[in-house]
Amino acid sequence: MIIESLLDTDLYKFTMMQVVLHHFPGAQVEYRFKCRTAGVDLTRYIPEIESEIAGLCGLRFTRHELEYLRRWRFLKSDFVDLLGLFHLQDRFVDVRKSALSPGEIDISIIGPWLHTILFEVPILAIVSEIYFRNTQPHPDFDEGRRRLQAKISQINAVPDPEFRVADYGTRRRFSRIWQNEVVLALKEGIGPKFVGTSNVYFALEHALTPLGTMAHEYLQACQAVGPRLRDSQVFAFNTWAREYRGDLGIALSDVCGMDAFLNDFDLFFCKLFDGVRHDSGDPFEWGEKLIAHYLKMRIDPHSKTMVFSDSLNVPLAIRLFEYFKGRSQTAFGIGTNLTNDLGYEPIQIVIKMTRCNGQPVAKISDEPSKAMDYDPSYVAYLREVFQVPQQAVEQAEGIDSE
Repeated sequence: MIIESLLDTDLYKFTMMQVVLHHFPGAQVEYRFKCRTAGVDLTRYIPEIESEIAGLCGLRFTRHELEYLRRWRFLKSDFVDLLGLFHLQDRFVDVRKSALSPGEIDISIIGPWLHTILFEVPILAIVSEIYFRNTQPHPDFDEGRRRLQAKISQINAVPDPEFRVADYGTRRRFSRIWQNEVVLALKEGIGPKFVGTSNVYFALEHALTPLGTMAHEYLQACQAVGPRLRDSQVFAFNTWAREYRGDLGIALSDVCGMDAFLNDFDLFFCKLFDGVRHDSGDPFEWGEKLIAHYLKMRIDPHSKTMVFSDSLNVPLAIRLFEYFKGRSQTAFGIGTNLTNDLGYEPIQIVIKMTRCNGQPVAKISDEPSKAMDYDPSYVAYLREVFQVPQQAVEQAEGIDSE
């Protein structure tokens, strides 16, 4: 099996799942899969994907895994008790050939949010690994190791110990075994500059810190479960703060664009949250806007952390570190460039929430390549409510507009 543990996913899936249990236990959601890489035919792998999903749904959390989760103060006992009874159910997942686009597959996940939230990351890892074990049956791991060692050398060449990186590469990894090797090489190769991994399984296995707070789906769902759309970001951050009481204090900024985020990220949230995560758009421009916002709120930006996680590689992380050095704390979550860099082009695959409680939800990305098949009329309404320029909505409207 590709997935051998339900911990083989990102930490923020568990942190969001706990919020769902305590605040939105009845929410119903829909997720859709999309491959952004043109010309990739995944339809031939449907039987393998279905078989791996069936295996995923046969997994349970072990006693050892549950005891590990109980050690984290931000996870409450009733939530871990639920995980002790939990298993994924394949009746919520449908995998088929696309009726509209030959060569493409449709993967839909529809059901209770509480029972479907853990599907996204392992299904993406399954699709990625199946694709590469079929297209690259004899992978050049020596080339992968050479590239990885070059990255380690670049990181170690930065003398400042404040330069820190983490592994964020589960969902589009080459394989589970390769990610394991990458994590171990980073732990041994860069020491304290390697601050952890988003993957909870590898954090447990290798005594690392699991990293993550919230993802786009959380703020998107709050567009439907909150009191009104205009207040959805404020509602999301307030609900998060009530749940975690100061823990997990990194906010996500780009669900409706950076400007709309800053309009809602007032003095209260600036003081309450330890920092903000960047995940689309120009990272230098984004950082300048965030620093200016902190200064406007009379908050020292150096007391806060900017977490960069969008399509990073080591040279870009170093450039960002040097650029913002002395002005703000920085941290860097590097994903695909760490866990899928063996000389083959990774496939750009995503699963995004598209509906919650029967109504459309969406993300207006600051990055044109991150389009998704959201409801165009709803995206236009979202743009109007949050006063997002038309150019940004064109980036988010969907398959036909790419």
